[in-house]
Amino acid sequence: MTNPYVPLLIMGLLALVMGLGGLAASTVIGPKRYNKIKVDAYECGIQPSPHAASGRFPVKYYIVAMTFIIFDIEVVFLYPWAVAFSELATFGLIAMLTFLVLITVPFVYEWRRGGLDWD
Repeated sequence: MTNPYVPLLIMGLLALVMGLGGLAASTVIGPKRYNKIKVDAYECGIQPSPHAASGRFPVKYYIVAMTFIIFDIEVVFLYPWAVAFSELATFGLIAMLTFLVLITVPFVYEWRRGGLDWD
């Protein structure tokens, strides 16, 4: 009888070998000559503005990204709940309603603060 974790260990080892192999291959095969264009920062095909590094950067992009992550995590937790809804009964319903309220409160706060406006 074999250990049930052997396939997981093999898959993890294979992922590690593939990752390290890709890094090693890019080091060996990759270009060795660098010039100013290759090392320069790339911002959507235009030259980076010098005042952007010294001034304030708008955080609305980060807020939208964090909002997306929050709702992505919410959906990840809603799928198992929906699958096991009949077994969870009332406790599952109360737990999920509590979870949804806890996720909705920051969303409403961000909405009221204007975090979703793109002015």
